Amino acid sequence: MLPTVVIIAIAALSVSLPLLAMAVLARPNPAQQRAVSNLRRGLQRGGTGDAQDLAKDEGSAELRALARRMTPARSVKVLERLLSRAGRPPAWPLDRLLAVKLLLPVVIGALALFYASKAPGLASVGIGIGATVVGYFLPELLLYSRGQERSKKIALELADTLDQMTIAVEAGLGFDSAMARAGKNGKGPLAEELVRTLQDIQVGQTRRAAYESLAQRTEVPDLRKFVRAIVQADKYGIAIADVLRTQAFEMRMKRRQRAEEKAMQIPVKVIFPLMLCILPVLFIVLLGPAAIGIVATFK
Repeated sequence: MLPTVVIIAIAALSVSLPLLAMAVLARPNPAQQRAVSNLRRGLQRGGTGDAQDLAKDEGSAELRALARRMTPARSVKVLERLLSRAGRPPAWPLDRLLAVKLLLPVVIGALALFYASKAPGLASVGIGIGATVVGYFLPELLLYSRGQERSKKIALELADTLDQMTIAVEAGLGFDSAMARAGKNGKGPLAEELVRTLQDIQVGQTRRAAYESLAQRTEVPDLRKFVRAIVQADKYGIAIADVLRTQAFEMRMKRRQRAEEKAMQIPVKVIFPLMLCILPVLFIVLLGPAAIGIVATFK
């Protein structure tokens, strides 16, 4: 029977050789290469380190291209959707995430292989495989958590933002102007999304497409409902002020209902900490002296 380390080494080679062959044989699209080179033309920084900076940029570009080629197209689409929902953080560009998704499992797998060689056994092999799998899906998990937090913030800010837009529209502004004012005065993720929607309209998208892109990016049910109401009002000529007033009232009511629901969940959530942490200590404090007195009496 082969040792565990040899089995792990054979498995690692069987996985890495197809990836290496795909990386060597796969070639980028020549038209895409020409387009990228044309876009980068004239963007080199001046100074004494132009050659070094250019070499560094070319090396990082090759690494990003390699990571994109070795990542399945479905994973790239999932990362794109999660990035859009998370607001595309500047520190997490897609190419960097793909590079991390490619290198992190390799590093974790090497460390797991080293650990398995020092302490062979099924437990070490299982821990190494689990850590490698978690490392591969870690970018998706982080982006999903970031997107969930951002969606919650948008849902909380939606009612107040709609109130501001309602006041602006009733004061005589158009819907786009009211949206621009709400985006300018706001500071959260919803204000950023409103500004981006207006920019999409300014660069040539139709209003309906820009509104639908807003709902698709955020994936917030309340905001999607608001977008549908705005699209219907624009299609059938309904007064936008009435739609805004109705939607703001419904969003405030939903926010209050969510707060009441969370308040009703508090007693259920407190039961387990109460039973595990507070009641045992309370019993010890109350019954401890009595137990000590009973023991001393029977002695």
